[in-house]
Amino acid sequence: MSNTNDVPEGVEEKYYEFTLRNRVEGNRIDSYLATRFPDYSRTFIQKLIESGNITVNGRPIKASYSPSGGDHVECRVPVVQKEEIPPEKIPLDIVYEDEWLVVVNKAADLVVHPSRGHTGGTLVNGLAYHCNNLSEGSGPLRPGIVHRLDRDTTGAIVVAKDDQVQKELQRQFHDREVKKEYVAVCEGRIELDADVIDEPLGSHRRHKKMQTIRPDNGKRAKTTYRVAERLGDFTIVRCFPETGRTHQIRVHLRHIGHPIVADQLYGQRKVVYKSDFTGKEHHPAEQPVLERQALHARRLTLHHPKRDENMTFEADIPDDMRTFIELIRNTCT
Repeated sequence: MSNTNDVPEGVEEKYYEFTLRNRVEGNRIDSYLATRFPDYSRTFIQKLIESGNITVNGRPIKASYSPSGGDHVECRVPVVQKEEIPPEKIPLDIVYEDEWLVVVNKAADLVVHPSRGHTGGTLVNGLAYHCNNLSEGSGPLRPGIVHRLDRDTTGAIVVAKDDQVQKELQRQFHDREVKKEYVAVCEGRIELDADVIDEPLGSHRRHKKMQTIRPDNGKRAKTTYRVAERLGDFTIVRCFPETGRTHQIRVHLRHIGHPIVADQLYGQRKVVYKSDFTGKEHHPAEQPVLERQALHARRLTLHHPKRDENMTFEADIPDDMRTFIELIRNTCT
């Protein structure tokens, strides 16, 4: 196998080698390997491909490579010591819980699971302390994870305790059977009472943390919105994403000229103070009313795999968004 990316000294590795018997029609190599090796996420496999740790017929390939019958695949997977999630006593707003799953109203400034730069203080760390029996189907660092919310997006998120429940919920999300409703406060007055934004999304060419509209090679992304209330130069909207792309609602609303208030990546204003609306001079010691995107996952409807019934979970709007809405309601109408 190619030594494009030698494994650091002292780090073990797993080695896989096999030959495909048949062409995998309509599939990419990263998708195929994620299915063949369910313990590894597709993102992790893509990183292995980029680093040269996965080759086909002795040559480096791209994640988009379409495998064919007779292809000889070699994989070198660096293995560090078994990683475990240390339980942490983090306050959690539990919306619903049974022996198979738990639904949490995620707080702002809370990362869902450990990753590079966020080794602790995550939702998963808090759940490991709370229940300590999450499913293991997504690997040791993502126990129970079915879907995610951005760090500063609040609201309903479901986490699985049972491996079979996790697989079924992931299927429901993949097949777009789960109904999601978000509440957002946007800049400006949106003219249409309702509309559908159907614009493909992909990575920004210059800013790695950002997504953007990519008509060339983006993935399809579809969001329906309905205006709930217009307050001065702001609009409260209910958003119903049909797909689940990264930053989808945030980018779509920015695309139509109405970014979410206090969105650090896509917004016009990054922080909101009460003095912005009262006419009083801003004092350096004044605390912000809102300093993260005004986006909240309000409602989640799914089919409970074990109870065999559709269930809807609602998460209360957090204090910072509620305070901001009351502020503009009292000063902008």
